[in-house]
Amino acid sequence: MLLAVPARAQYRPRPLNDPATGETYHIEVGAGYWMPTADMIVSSESLGIPGTSIDFTKDLGLTNSRFPEFQLVLRPAKRHKFRAESIPIKYDTTAILTRDLIFNGIKYRIGLPVTSSLDWKAYRFGYEYDFVSRNRGFAGLILEAKYTDVTVQLSTPPSAVLPGGLLEYAHARAPIPAIGGIARVYVIPNISITGEITGFTVPSSVSADYNAHYADIDVYGTLNLTNNVGVKAGYRSLDVGYVVKSDTGSFVLRGLYFGAVLRY
Repeated sequence: MLLAVPARAQYRPRPLNDPATGETYHIEVGAGYWMPTADMIVSSESLGIPGTSIDFTKDLGLTNSRFPEFQLVLRPAKRHKFRAESIPIKYDTTAILTRDLIFNGIKYRIGLPVTSSLDWKAYRFGYEYDFVSRNRGFAGLILEAKYTDVTVQLSTPPSAVLPGGLLEYAHARAPIPAIGGIARVYVIPNISITGEITGFTVPSSVSADYNAHYADIDVYGTLNLTNNVGVKAGYRSLDVGYVVKSDTGSFVLRGLYFGAVLRY
């Protein structure tokens, strides 16, 4: 009679709320370097003259490079995030042509020294809703607009045959809607693995003169040193292609990246 007997029917344990390290923030800023291999082909028609499919690596001597990338995430509530990203991509190369190339209706003859440049501004603006949100991970839906602005330029120096040299460029830009998903799992409370994929396709069945595709795959791991500071490493694949009447472009970048994040 002197011992207390627990009344289990009335016992309600309080739920524990112990988010993983790095998941209690409202603003996240990230920066890093991406080191992709490039596979890029363009063709530009002009004056009714079909363009050559120009391979930037084989025809123009493009070499791999690295590019900075910047991210911003605003998180007003646990399941809602507004995201922005910028990757300025630029290549400059010089090579001696090993075959004739036609670009914008102009023939660049074999043996000419050609300076080429590709300036690709890639932006992302999106919204993420995490329909699954737990202390050790989440899964969500991503809706975003990807703005792509690509300029390709070929030029040759003045010579006895071409006193003024040659200079031609092609420019393509467009906002591209995209949809995708994201998932994150914490293997231990301060180390996470994240995977996300977004994309969009305009099939050729919609228009004979226009089709495009965009696919962005990103897988990375993050080591959160504190709630406010983390470092990450990952692998990213970015695939953009378009057909606009007789002009075509295919830009594929794949490679590792390293970066850091700051949170508040």
